[in-house]
Amino acid sequence: MAPVRTPKTAEVLAARLRGRIVRGELRAGSRLPPEAELQQQFGVSRPTLREAFRILEAESLLSVRRGARGGAQIVTPDRSVAARHVGSLLQVSGTTIGEVYEARLAIEPTAARMLALRGGPDAVRALREHLTLMRLLLATDPDAADWARASARFHDLIVELCGNKALAVAAGVLREIATTHVALAVPRVETTATMARALRSYLRLVDFVEAADGYGAERHWRTHLQVAGALLFGAEALDLYGEPV
Repeated sequence: MAPVRTPKTAEVLAARLRGRIVRGELRAGSRLPPEAELQQQFGVSRPTLREAFRILEAESLLSVRRGARGGAQIVTPDRSVAARHVGSLLQVSGTTIGEVYEARLAIEPTAARMLALRGGPDAVRALREHLTLMRLLLATDPDAADWARASARFHDLIVELCGNKALAVAAGVLREIATTHVALAVPRVETTATMARALRSYLRLVDFVEAADGYGAERHWRTHLQVAGALLFGAEALDLYGEPV
């Protein structure tokens, strides 16, 4: 039997501070008390306190500035940080971008169904407001990067409004991992005509949501993602850095 490892004091302190951050007791933008006060409060040395700070900095939960006007400031957790860690793990596992997109196919249509069944008028209003902005954007003959960002936001809204936070985070991390590939592929395939077709598809999804048609929303969004994936990535298998496998 492997020996039980006793956590270091700095790890225990980091865990206590992390818990207060994620529970909202320490809010983003707020500053921690001075180091001397924290040392006295927790009964730890300065090196232990600073090691705990480094742990939380690595998790992007804390930003520490040195000097007379410095200090430790709480930072809002960013899913791009999670995406980098998950992306590295997937890359080591030999995961292709097609597999990442396939995982999104398993999540987003389910979220669309849940959105239709749970969303209600507020969700429909938020979706239609965003599509109004996209319609205005389309009228300006946008470049592919601007359109890609607006489309990504629509995808985010589907999972953010579906009523399941775990699905929203998982889908957001997967989309973040695929962002680089989408940014490379979109200029190649997006035209005003394809943008207009995508917008019509988005509007159709919102119609299903407004009608509380979960089956229709799920089926429509799965088809949309399958068509979009074939257009963006084609049949070639690429790893997460865009290299053929």
